[in-house]
Amino acid sequence: MTRFITEHIVSNKEAINIHAVPRGRSTIIEVTVAEEDMGKVIGKGGRNIEAIRAVVRAAGLRKHERVQVELADGGRHA
Repeated sequence: MTRFITEHIVSNKEAINIHAVPRGRSTIIEVTVAEEDMGKVIGKGGRNIEAIRAVVRAAGLRKHERVQVELADGGRHA
């Protein structure tokens, strides 16, 4: 689901990299995109990334899982 949403926002679909990392009772979804697409994924005032997080979190709750989305650019997270 995270890949599907992200692919419809970015210009460089080949640069999308998504990893699921289990952390305790949660799963962290780490999303990496091309530097030129970071602004598009974050959106004005963080609206796009917050919407992605809300949709993925809701999907996780339906399966009784805690899921968190982090947007990574090299060493920094948004």
